[in-house]
Amino acid sequence: MRGVKIATADAMLRAARRLGALCEPGDVIGLVGELGAGKTVFVKGLAAGLGIEPLHVASPTFTLINEYLGGRLGLHHVDLYRLERAEELIELGLEEIVGGEGVCAIEWVDRFPGVAGADWLEVRIDFGPKTDRIVSARPHGPRAQTLSQKWDK
Repeated sequence: MRGVKIATADAMLRAARRLGALCEPGDVIGLVGELGAGKTVFVKGLAAGLGIEPLHVASPTFTLINEYLGGRLGLHHVDLYRLERAEELIELGLEEIVGGEGVCAIEWVDRFPGVAGADWLEVRIDFGPKTDRIVSARPHGPRAQTLSQKWDK
């Protein structure tokens, strides 16, 4: 997906909601972007697309993993920002949720890209001019390629 300009938080929510509506069990969305770029806002929209109330979605910076149920699929929201070593990933138990029955959204996936598995969709959120954001997607694997193509339409 080429970079798409997103001008408002509502537009970010709508774009992510469209992606969430396309997600299937086991999909992994890896989020890349600087602090304040809008990764958690994106996950709120993703949750809405899964049928989960987005008002309950909060950054798991301190808890590291938040789980949201009650939609058509569950959502595991992971934040790797505070982790410093790959060994810390083992303690999180990510192997049980990545590629599992729900959808897994991993913020700061670029810190430990191997954690996302072999098939995942990278969503990059960059700062644009003024308050705009530029959102682009890069698939890693065949399912992610299909998801990216559907989302791009």
